[in-house]
Amino acid sequence: MKLKKSDKLIIAADGSAASGKTTGAKKISKKFGLNFLSSGLLYRYASYRLLKSKPKNKILFLKKIFKKTNYNNLKKIDLYSSKISEYTSIIAKEKKIRLILKSFQKKFAKRYNKVCIEGRDIGTVILPKADIKFFFVCDLNTAAKRRFKELKKKNKKIKFLSVRKQLQIRNYRDVSRKNSPLLKSPGAVIVDTGKLKNIPNMIKKMSEIVEDKIKSKYGR
Repeated sequence: MKLKKSDKLIIAADGSAASGKTTGAKKISKKFGLNFLSSGLLYRYASYRLLKSKPKNKILFLKKIFKKTNYNNLKKIDLYSSKISEYTSIIAKEKKIRLILKSFQKKFAKRYNKVCIEGRDIGTVILPKADIKFFFVCDLNTAAKRRFKELKKKNKKIKFLSVRKQLQIRNYRDVSRKNSPLLKSPGAVIVDTGKLKNIPNMIKKMSEIVEDKIKSKYGR
């Protein structure tokens, strides 16, 4: 099912670390021709720039950075070191930093008719009126195995238990933080990637939801 040029479709995809939300959101974006944005990548980029430049005023520094940031260029930078991951979960708790990135994401959503943004507060804060809201869940062991497999490609010495512990800490911080905690938005469709097991099954479930929405919204 194809979206027409004039059609508008906004999708929010939320979930915990290594729950499969980025993969799901990317693939569904490609399938339906949506402009994709990962909020996690924005936070990782913010961490990367702060760690690199060590500015005296983090907020003013990030405001200037994100006024001229081209999202497509972020994909060319390696933002997945353990140092960046750890610092990202720390700065994600800061309200002023979240407001800067919230503004960037909202402008991105306004710029296009067809958008899919994934993160942890998309359905609740960034796109509360999204046409579709997905909420990804996955048991800790399955998520840790998934993340361990990814990181092992870059660091042969990495330990599974270390990855599992980092995920557990990250998820606790996301759920318990005061500013924009990870919450399931009312009406969000749960995508349990621990039970779905493989990517084709996940995309099949998501596609059915998207196609139903297009039918109900545009009568086809």
